[in-house]
Amino acid sequence: MWNGLRALLCASMAAIGLAGCGTGTRDAAVPPAAHDEAALARDRQAFVEAMKPRRPGRPVVAMLALNEGTELTDLLLPHAVLQHADVAEVRIVAPRAGRVTLFPALQVEGAQDFATFDRAHPAGADYVIVPAMEPADAPAVRAWLQQQASRGARVIGVCSGALVLAQAGLLDGRRFAGHWYDRGTLRQRPGATHVPDRRYLVDRDVATTTGITASVPATLALVEAIGGPAKAAAMAAELGVDGWGPAHASAPFGLTTGRGAEYLFNKAAFWRGERRRLEVRDGADDIALALATDAWTRTGHVDVEAVSSSGPVKLRSGLVLVAGPATREAKPLPLVAALKPVQQLDRTLCEIAGRYGNARRDWVMQEMEYPRTAANTACAW
Repeated sequence: MWNGLRALLCASMAAIGLAGCGTGTRDAAVPPAAHDEAALARDRQAFVEAMKPRRPGRPVVAMLALNEGTELTDLLLPHAVLQHADVAEVRIVAPRAGRVTLFPALQVEGAQDFATFDRAHPAGADYVIVPAMEPADAPAVRAWLQQQASRGARVIGVCSGALVLAQAGLLDGRRFAGHWYDRGTLRQRPGATHVPDRRYLVDRDVATTTGITASVPATLALVEAIGGPAKAAAMAAELGVDGWGPAHASAPFGLTTGRGAEYLFNKAAFWRGERRRLEVRDGADDIALALATDAWTRTGHVDVEAVSSSGPVKLRSGLVLVAGPATREAKPLPLVAALKPVQQLDRTLCEIAGRYGNARRDWVMQEMEYPRTAANTACAW
């Protein structure tokens, strides 16, 4: 059975341009990037300067979404941080009003449709934050994003949201970051240049980030631009991080000999079957539940269902999470209320390693493009 699966995977990897179907040699250890501190400081300041408000009054942030499929953490984390920082009017905007299905799990209510947003804000948004979407080439999303950019909105593509920007032509002739898996595709845009070793990067009012967890430093940098460094520092403390600079080591992330088959197996997820219930109530922290749910689901083994005996719940940000009575037997998805959101992610990664092994934890970190730290590898909880 394995030989047949291996042949299928190798053919699939060749079709999408991936190497790694050789004899299975061990991946070489990749040293961390040697950072130029002056260049990092310049890139951080460039982002902050580019994102400072330009219009009088309270800035308007449109969190762009696709009703059929928007990445969970890419949407919930920036939305929650900006709402709690109270530095802008924040709206989730989608082709249709109402529900947004998130991937790899959960659903939320409360999206505003494009026409309603446009009537309320005829001059356009000050900022448009673009999460990863499936598909990345929805015509309605592309047209609305192009319209907002033409009206002067600063655009931030989070993780594979860079693919949505590319479809709209917003990466043409620009430098970009982007999730490691998308870089080959993004480089095909005319004049688009990938810059490694940056968690976030701006080029002429269009910013991009690396993988899912880069939404943390990028959103904090946006808070700094709008509300100042003290406001950003306060939000960083609540998230459980020390800083929000753009430093990143790109080299450890990518499909190598041992990861190509792992990637395709994970995407196929034909063995997924363990069920977890996410027990939620009003006031639940959007960020912690998003990071933990994202990580558990990306193991390829777990389905997560939001459970509440009282029905839908209002999260801390004010967003409504679709929930209801449990529809099946399931183990609880462990969340620790005393932990800050990024600490919860680190603990979750350790729990994943304990249940499925270090290789599975490391794969989840690859998908989320989350760097190794003592907290998520030593697991001294």
